Amino acid sequence: MPREIPQITSLISGCCKNDRNSQRDLYHWLYDYAVRICFRYVSRQEEAEELTSESFVKLFKNIQQFDGTRGGGDTEALLKGWFKRIVVNTCIDHLRKTHLKLVSQEISEEGETFADTQETGVDKLMYQEIIEAIKKLTPVYRTVFNLFVIEGFSHEEISAQLGISVGASKSNLSKARHNLRKIITQQTEYQKVYV
Repeated sequence: MPREIPQITSLISGCCKNDRNSQRDLYHWLYDYAVRICFRYVSRQEEAEELTSESFVKLFKNIQQFDGTRGGGDTEALLKGWFKRIVVNTCIDHLRKTHLKLVSQEISEEGETFADTQETGVDKLMYQEIIEAIKKLTPVYRTVFNLFVIEGFSHEEISAQLGISVGASKSNLSKARHNLRKIITQQTEYQKVYV
């Protein structure tokens, strides 16, 4: 049976009524989650915080559209998934306006996805190192990598979201992976020499 948190349902109900206390509590509950998602797309703290705030404005404006009973699922997980979509789309819109100068090169590359598992302390350390490496990618490579590998979008969906060809999406993913391998290899070699 899914875990149901009565507080979440009451927070959502309060937010639907524009109750400031409910909005504050929901904001505090989801803030770190949203900032971590934003940091996968942008590298500056201020930019991630701004995108997080913009995402919350959209959340509160559209909270009446959220259906927490859909599929008989866990309201907490459904809300996080719904909000994650808002945050990702906010980041994409921001990058589309400010950063993305997309190159349309046709290179085919088979797709990979990473499965989510329970985190250990070592996993969290490795996660931080990978996120730092992803931040070093150019905005376009970072965006395509995040959408494909982390968010699970198909190349067709990325193409539609970013207004690029499927081939450009594949090319940018391939280059992002190549650059990410180089960055991580350099970090690993640096740590071996200086540890």
